[in-house]
Amino acid sequence: MMNTVLLVQDLELLEARLREIPAEPGVYLMRDRQSNLLYIGKSKKLRSRVRSYFRDSQHLSPRIAMMVQKVAEIEFIVTDTEAEALALEANLIKQHLPYFNILLKDDKKYPYILITWSEEYPRIFITRNRRLGKAKDRYYGPYTDARLLRNTLHLVKRIFPLRQRPQPLFKDRPCLNYDIGRCPGVCQQLISSADYHQIVQKVAMIFQGRSEELIDTLTQQMESASAELNFEQAAILRDRINGLKSLTAEQKVSLPDDTVSRDAVALAADNQKACVQLFQIRAGKLVGRLGFVAQIPESDRHSNNIDSGAILQRVLEEHYQNVEPVEIPAEIIVQSELPEAEFLTAFLTERKRTKVKIIAPQRQAKAEFLEMVERNAEYELARLQKQENANTQSLEDLASILDLPELPRRIEGYDISHIQGSNAVASQVVFIDGLPAKQYYRHYKIKNPDITIGHSDDFASLAEVIGRRFRKYIEDPNLPRLDNPDFPDLVMIDGGKGQLSAVVSILQKMNLLADLRVVSLAKQREEIFLPGESFPLETDAEQPGIQLLRRLRDEAHRFAVTFHRQQRSDKLKRSRLDEIPGLGFHRQKQLLAHFRSIDYIREATLEQLTKAPGIGPKLAQEIYDYFHPESRAIGV
Repeated sequence: MMNTVLLVQDLELLEARLREIPAEPGVYLMRDRQSNLLYIGKSKKLRSRVRSYFRDSQHLSPRIAMMVQKVAEIEFIVTDTEAEALALEANLIKQHLPYFNILLKDDKKYPYILITWSEEYPRIFITRNRRLGKAKDRYYGPYTDARLLRNTLHLVKRIFPLRQRPQPLFKDRPCLNYDIGRCPGVCQQLISSADYHQIVQKVAMIFQGRSEELIDTLTQQMESASAELNFEQAAILRDRINGLKSLTAEQKVSLPDDTVSRDAVALAADNQKACVQLFQIRAGKLVGRLGFVAQIPESDRHSNNIDSGAILQRVLEEHYQNVEPVEIPAEIIVQSELPEAEFLTAFLTERKRTKVKIIAPQRQAKAEFLEMVERNAEYELARLQKQENANTQSLEDLASILDLPELPRRIEGYDISHIQGSNAVASQVVFIDGLPAKQYYRHYKIKNPDITIGHSDDFASLAEVIGRRFRKYIEDPNLPRLDNPDFPDLVMIDGGKGQLSAVVSILQKMNLLADLRVVSLAKQREEIFLPGESFPLETDAEQPGIQLLRRLRDEAHRFAVTFHRQQRSDKLKRSRLDEIPGLGFHRQKQLLAHFRSIDYIREATLEQLTKAPGIGPKLAQEIYDYFHPESRAIGV
């Protein structure tokens, strides 16, 4: 049963609860009277750490001091090591998002490099979604400069022989990239998986900030090849070394002891967020610039006392848990003293197996370099503020145009795509706070039996899609509509009065029109139509609110057309396969996944067809005979 008494108001209960907490490493969870999680922390000695909240209140930040006054219960989870405690704390914070913890924003603002080590032949590509990979896959970043990252990856693929295509171009031979030495023939397995992994491991060193170490290794290999009179291999290694040197040719920074690997981290903050910059210096060169965004807790937003140290601690803990030990530098320069620097130092030293120092310099070259990192954080904060101001201006203008009571946080756009009724599909795109939120995009295949080749009906298609999208609110009347992040503040239909009327009609039947604001945007004159109005609103096509709706409309159109083309292509692929007896939909998918195209299936031998997944000898013969009717005629 939850304790309804605040611990600060009952000292006997507080002391009894503290005695129950062991002096072991682990994680503690503080809850309020309603059992809501207030704060999650970790410590190498749980009892002394939790006790410090109630005995050293004068040293607490205003945010934590406020939190202590609300604590009604303390839970704990014991771990074997401090490293386990840190990892468990990070996972629990991500899962529960406690009110008083520093939270890092995962808004896909900055890109990562992903290497898919889980695959036989790993791929290397840029992504903004850190949840894509499997357990063995590795992310490097996040990088603040997407353009520079793309250029770096492009150069890397010129320096090293890597797979250049996500899918093979030909079934039975490599493409031109193999002939010119850009690719080692991954598609035809002309290189073993083990040898290809060795190439990718060298590439990974670049994104780990270990370019100088890689250059030294390649130099030794070049000298060995030259000594063995293998001049062709030596020339290849020489070109790779020169290419690597060009990547960091002008990135020299001036710091004492430039043989020491360092990370320097600083932040700039307003009352909503903190932009954190982490500069990676290896052998005196700036090899990487990473960026993070942290939310300022609401309890700190109305004071001038931003807890910079706590924010930096949270960022560093999150970052170093996701890197390999070899990537951890020997020295970390921080803008502010960390509240738990000793804990982080011990964790990093244990992972790296050599001493790691965390220092907050006050003078000389290191402090000056840290000021440069802070200036970069300020520039990044200004850029984000400018972007958010532009989005806010667009949302405010749109709210004014449509006479909305509040800014429309979630806006959904819908469009239909088909060719004379064939392969009719619909798209749903979502903008959150004026920006695309692609994780919420949806496709719909139109199921209306009356919509066929030669007979299209965009009105009926839109009515069907809207009905399917909001059907759950009819099936479960208890689902909340107000303050529900899934329920849109505004729905935009691509079209004119006719399309809007069809959507309004279905929403009226569902009794949702009173809670849902819906408009349409016509293409020709960028005119906005409202339900029940015969004439469009008087607007300027170039004003910010209309431009926002145009971006939404264009994105809905792009997403619908892309899906339509995919469906049309799949149908063309399967149209001939449908004629083969015994080849159902599932086996068609297996066959196309194996051979990639109808042309490859047509060219395949009977033996090759038999080796395809799900295709037995009898079915293989049917497929072969279908594409080679002359063989059946002569009894081959």
